Amino acid sequence: MTDDSVPRRDPPKVADERTMLDAWLDFHRATLLMKCEGMADDQLRSRSVPPSTLSLLGLVRHMSEVERHWFRRTLIGEDAPPLYYSDDNEDGDFDDVDGADVAADLAAYKAEVDRCRAIAEEHGLDDIGCNKRHGQDVSLRWIYVHMVEEYARHNGHADFLRERIDGVTGG
Repeated sequence: MTDDSVPRRDPPKVADERTMLDAWLDFHRATLLMKCEGMADDQLRSRSVPPSTLSLLGLVRHMSEVERHWFRRTLIGEDAPPLYYSDDNEDGDFDDVDGADVAADLAAYKAEVDRCRAIAEEHGLDDIGCNKRHGQDVSLRWIYVHMVEEYARHNGHADFLRERIDGVTGG
């Protein structure tokens, strides 16, 4: 991975709801990339502890799928096939990193975030999508809150992974 600096801005302490949600989601997106910054490909593929298949690259691939699912499939009903998993390989985003093209996976993540950010900009917080997997309607507001929760949890994992690999903590 290149050593390109990942821009990360602290969310505002006072703002309207939409600005706050956008800022927190972008903060967490940037945090995940920051955890991967300066790492060699083999370090990004490095697993936590057996039998877990958790890796930094797996987290990036997983969050690509999560972004795709909630904004593209659920919110706008787009037929966006999975990038890394299948019905026969439900954990392919985590399990299949050994031969993965790190640069391509990071580019796919960034492209997915850009696409999902653009979709969100076109919708109001009260707009409704349908999570077809569970047959439930959800608002864009709910998607934002869920995404912040999902990133926060996985960024905690990323923090532990990064510390185990090279001792870097924080952020």
